[in-house]
Amino acid sequence: MELLEERIRRDGVVKAGGVLKVDAFLNHQMDIELFSQMAEEWKRLFAGKPINKILTIEASGIGIAAVVAHHFGVPVVFAKKTQSINLDGTMYSTRIQSFTHNRIYDVIVSTRFLGPDDHVLIIDDFLANGCALRGLLEICESAGATVEGIGIAIEKGFQPGGDELREAGYDLQSLAIVEAMDPATGAIEFRAGAQGKT
Repeated sequence: MELLEERIRRDGVVKAGGVLKVDAFLNHQMDIELFSQMAEEWKRLFAGKPINKILTIEASGIGIAAVVAHHFGVPVVFAKKTQSINLDGTMYSTRIQSFTHNRIYDVIVSTRFLGPDDHVLIIDDFLANGCALRGLLEICESAGATVEGIGIAIEKGFQPGGDELREAGYDLQSLAIVEAMDPATGAIEFRAGAQGKT
């Protein structure tokens, strides 16, 4: 998606250790008009699929997922990273490792909000090694839900997560795939043929 690639080039900041900061428009301050255009693109890419629920993980995926859910006309469910007193009943749970925070989280989704009748589109802001996505896929499997697709805003193509998930048969559509980043110059190279096509 050229619009997103241009925004990453303009406002993204490349840091050492494979870190791309996009907090000016994606995951701290959020550009809702950009999110709306991203949602329209995913709606086109997943047209014809019987999606009735959007699934993401807190926290930075929630803003994008909410806009996507609005475009699809379906609810959004987000996996929580912490147990709280207002969560009751049975839960699906798994553990994931965060690339950004370098720690392991227990994530949970109430069985009330995900089940065998659900056809899920998973949405997230970043894909690197795929740990968070594998956790969400495990939760979907536990629920008996059907994963119709995965929509990622920015994929780090130089890390294995995206290619491994595609090889496993998932319909993974990333709107921008970063092939290389140089923290010294700030240069960013994108994979040709956006939307996750190889």
